[in-house]
Amino acid sequence: MTTQTMDLGGVVVATTLAFREDDSAPAGLAVDYDRFGEHVDFLMSNGCRGVGPNGSLGEYSSLTDDERRKVTQVAVDAVAGRGIVVAGVHGVGSHQARTWAEISQEDGADGVLLLPPTLYRANEAEVIAHYQEVAKVGLPIMAYNNPFDTKVDLVPSLVAKLAEIPEVVAIKEFSGDVRRVYEIKELCDIDIIAGADDVLFELLVNGAVGWFAGYPNAFPREAVELYDLCVRGEWHEAKALYEQLVAVFRWDSRTEFVQAIKLSMDICGNSYGGPTRPPRGPLSPEQHAQVTADTERALAALAARKAVLA
Repeated sequence: MTTQTMDLGGVVVATTLAFREDDSAPAGLAVDYDRFGEHVDFLMSNGCRGVGPNGSLGEYSSLTDDERRKVTQVAVDAVAGRGIVVAGVHGVGSHQARTWAEISQEDGADGVLLLPPTLYRANEAEVIAHYQEVAKVGLPIMAYNNPFDTKVDLVPSLVAKLAEIPEVVAIKEFSGDVRRVYEIKELCDIDIIAGADDVLFELLVNGAVGWFAGYPNAFPREAVELYDLCVRGEWHEAKALYEQLVAVFRWDSRTEFVQAIKLSMDICGNSYGGPTRPPRGPLSPEQHAQVTADTERALAALAARKAVLA
């Protein structure tokens, strides 16, 4: 197969997934595909580069196989050629992940986001073999370094080895260590994508070329503006905007990030967040209050900024 290319410059949103109450569905919550499609359209209409369905934020691990496939199909239909779809194909082993990559390719995804094997602390050789197997599908791969969830750290030296696989074109860096950008760039030529919202500015300053993002689900227009300011090198203006958002962005790096981002979406009122499917439960009253306060503070600051710029 011929490996495709994938332009990752811009804000690619790791999409949340809407559910509706349905006693016949898992945990009494059915995927609301209509609302999900509307949300994807909302993101694209606000200037996002694309979407990333079936990631952790999209609660892929709580979905049935049929649900997981349809989510990608809906995303592709809703993007409608206006940008890219980078589907999460995470799996326990390479055979599961390769199957999801094949399905995603059939359904029109432009590329895939791939963790190391989940539920298993793979060694370096196993990680490389995992990516080599999925690469046989021929879609561009964004490797995903999330050592907190997988217990496998894609350190710069390992990223350099993965970059030798032609299909591995990018690394989503979520370790929180902003020094990694320089280390990776010194070792190999691969697109480095900011993966944690609360170090976004620092990663872009250091040379990341894209943002695979969580909180733009709630603040897409402001996220695109922030990214564009950084690309243009307007660092003072970018920092001023970032400072208004970083407190709420920190929830992207916390255990309850899915619930927090969905609550922020509901508070912003532009798109539906709603409940999460188990094992994710509701926020505690204290967490709910803090997310609310952080979101409302960001909205007030953004409104004041808009008034000044008007």
